Amino acid sequence: MAMNGILTGNKPLAAVVADIADVAGYIWQKGWGERNGGNITVDVTEHALPGWDSLPALCEPVAIGCALPALRGRWFYAKGTQKRMRDLARDPMANGCVIRVTDDGAHYVIVADSAVMPTSELPSHLMVQNFMRGSGSGYTATLHTHPIELVAMSHHAPFLDPVVRQEEGLQANRLTRVLWSMIPETLAFAPLGIGIVPYQVPGSMALAEATLEQIRDYDVVLWEKHGTFAVGRDIMDAFDQTDVLNKAASIWLRARSMGFEPDGMTAKAMTDVQRIFRLPKRRSN
Repeated sequence: MAMNGILTGNKPLAAVVADIADVAGYIWQKGWGERNGGNITVDVTEHALPGWDSLPALCEPVAIGCALPALRGRWFYAKGTQKRMRDLARDPMANGCVIRVTDDGAHYVIVADSAVMPTSELPSHLMVQNFMRGSGSGYTATLHTHPIELVAMSHHAPFLDPVVRQEEGLQANRLTRVLWSMIPETLAFAPLGIGIVPYQVPGSMALAEATLEQIRDYDVVLWEKHGTFAVGRDIMDAFDQTDVLNKAASIWLRARSMGFEPDGMTAKAMTDVQRIFRLPKRRSN
């Protein structure tokens, strides 16, 4: 199996990795993945085949930095450190790897296809994966990228206010309210809005912990002056929510560049959308 590659004879896994490659390509085309910017981690355990447990480790066990009990023995695809999204789109297994979390939940080993070390931000991705798995959300994917317009909006201090306020039945922090109001599809396809994480050093445990706190309530989180972190049922879902929110940010910025403050939809118009389409206001679990 290892000689031919872990995707050989495993069409479901190959399809997941193909989606990962497609998303990496979209990110590069949108200008969100400069150089090696951005990361992807997807739980692929449901596609594990008999015999995977006997795959030899391609590295010594690597400490995650904390114990993640919900991930014991689980398998993940992870983008490689210093690897570019444009290259991952072309050859995902040469620019990423499959890892297995060890039975103590505190380490991982690389098992396929070669010893490509995962991103340095893997611990933060796995912490979120541990939460999602433990909460029974059914989510499998985490995506970090640098959406240009959303990052630009994070340079405006009023948009970084995390306080959720109520207006005519609409509950949202300030940035979420602005983004939802630009186009109905933003509310329809990103119904939980966007969380806010104040600036932290990239790759730090402080950033991971702050992200995890926001992911409890939001599927997409904005890292101040850095980028976004999204979760989803699969990698396309995580990308789509990020893309929808960034489209709204682009509309807002283009209106401002035309010299006016966009009116946006009213609170009543947005609550009508929530009611008519029965949109969730919180994650079910």
